[in-house]
Amino acid sequence: MDQMDQVPIAWFLAVAAALVAIGTIGVIVRRNALIALMSIELMLNGANLTLIAFGRARHDSGFHVLAFLVIATAAAEAAVGLAIVVGIFRNRHSVNLDELTLMKR
Repeated sequence: MDQMDQVPIAWFLAVAAALVAIGTIGVIVRRNALIALMSIELMLNGANLTLIAFGRARHDSGFHVLAFLVIATAAAEAAVGLAIVVGIFRNRHSVNLDELTLMKR
């Protein structure tokens, strides 16, 4: 039995819940688009940690495949999100989410 099997799954789930909570607070409280993107990444990492923990506990590789799909989705979200933020900054000279209520010039 290695050390990973000795750590209870509840600890992994607690860390994942903390990541999701911090990400949610970051999206709600901060009004900067870059901070919102980073907070969404934190929430996706919390979901990945949950998937990996359940996959490890159940000895099922299906959860690991799903975690890789979430990683790929997070990478695509980061690329598209940053491209949108850069485009908005070039036009508006601000990335404040409160100022971006309308998508017109």
